Amino acid sequence: MTRRERSREARGRWQRSVSEQGQTRQSVAAFCRERQLRPSHFYWWKKQLRASSAAKFVEVQWATDAGSPRLAGDGRVDVLLGNGRTLRVAPGFDADLLRSLLRLLESEA
Repeated sequence: MTRRERSREARGRWQRSVSEQGQTRQSVAAFCRERQLRPSHFYWWKKQLRASSAAKFVEVQWATDAGSPRLAGDGRVDVLLGNGRTLRVAPGFDADLLRSLLRLLESEA
């Protein structure tokens, strides 16, 4: 089993545990004690799962040149970053490269 498969399996186990605990009337301490889980691990996974499932929204605006309206079929998109900068993306731009670039630019904010 690869590391990625083990990670996916662990995530699934913790998702089930966090969901199950949420449906019971037990405290986290009692739930973990009964299942021989560490409460610190439980809280860490609960936080990770919540963060990964949170909806993420980005503002998208049509690209314009010098204030003129966007031309039909242009396809460019401006991504407004948290630091006030704008990243203009043309059609066909590599999605993985865009994700890496966004992580880099947002980490500099």
